[in-house]
Amino acid sequence: MRILAGIGALAIIIAVGAAVFFFGGYFNVAASEPDPGIVKWALTKVRAASIDHHARLAAPGNLDDPEIVRAGARAFSERGCTNCHGAPGVNWQKFSEGLNPDPPDLKDIVHERQPAQLFWVVKNGIKMTAMPSFGAIGTDDKEIWSIVAFIRKLPNVSEADFKAWTAKP
Repeated sequence: MRILAGIGALAIIIAVGAAVFFFGGYFNVAASEPDPGIVKWALTKVRAASIDHHARLAAPGNLDDPEIVRAGARAFSERGCTNCHGAPGVNWQKFSEGLNPDPPDLKDIVHERQPAQLFWVVKNGIKMTAMPSFGAIGTDDKEIWSIVAFIRKLPNVSEADFKAWTAKP
C-alpha cells in the first residue's frame, strides 16, 4: 500500500512541476528557440498519429490525369504554397526560414505520404506549424485534390513545366 501511495505522491509532484513549468512561462515558445528533443519527438509522433487517424478520404478521381496535375500546379502557385515549400525554379520566401518547425521540402516527403494524408493536411492545416487550413478559407475539395495530384508529381516536374503550367493565360 505504501508503494502505491508513494507512486501517487510522485505523480502529483510531477504534475504540479509540469504545470508550473508550462503555465509559469518557463517553457520558451519562441520560434527562434529549438524545441527540446523530447518535445520535438512528441510533437512529431502526435502529428503523425493524428493525420493517420483522420485521413480517410479516397481520391475522387485519377490523380495522374495531366489536366488535374496542371490545375494543381496553378492552385499551388496561386494559393501561396510556393512561399513556404518552393517549387521547381521558385525559391522559398526568406520568412519561411524563421518557421519552427521548418516547412518540409515536399518533393522529399511526398512518397512517404498517402494521397488521403496529403489531402487532409492541405484541407485542415496543422496547428503550431504555420500550415494553414485551406478548407477554412473556402477552398473546395476538387481544388485541394488537384493540389495533391500536383504534389505527388512534384519530384519529377521540371522548372519549364511548372512555369508553363502556372503562367497567366
